[in-house]
Amino acid sequence: AQQWNLLVLIGTVIGGYIGLHFLSNDTVVYLNPRTVTELKALGFQSAGSSYLPTELFETSNSFDVKNFSILAIGGLLIGFGTRYAGGCTSGHAISGLSNLQLPSLVAVIGFFIGGLIMVNVIFPLIFS
Repeated sequence: AQQWNLLVLIGTVIGGYIGLHFLSNDTVVYLNPRTVTELKALGFQSAGSSYLPTELFETSNSFDVKNFSILAIGGLLIGFGTRYAGGCTSGHAISGLSNLQLPSLVAVIGFFIGGLIMVNVIFPLIFS
């Protein structure tokens, strides 16, 4: 079993390298101009130029207490939510809903409501 884990790890690294260096183009991600304006008002000046906001994920910001706290708390909540809900968002949305499982429907509705609350209520409090 350990050989397979190592093979998956090596394959993931090689696949990521190939995808980044040979299968990617430099096209800027398209976001609605209103979304870009709102993100810039929240302090994300790199909005519309990359998938990951440099204000959170730039190497020099890794040791900023605020950014580290946001990422650490977010990671803990994701882990807790995955365990508590009995699966991840993709698992519930793709597998669970395709099998017409009521718990997956409830979980996906909860994920959606949680995302709306996060973006519309909590983000403005954190980044204002």
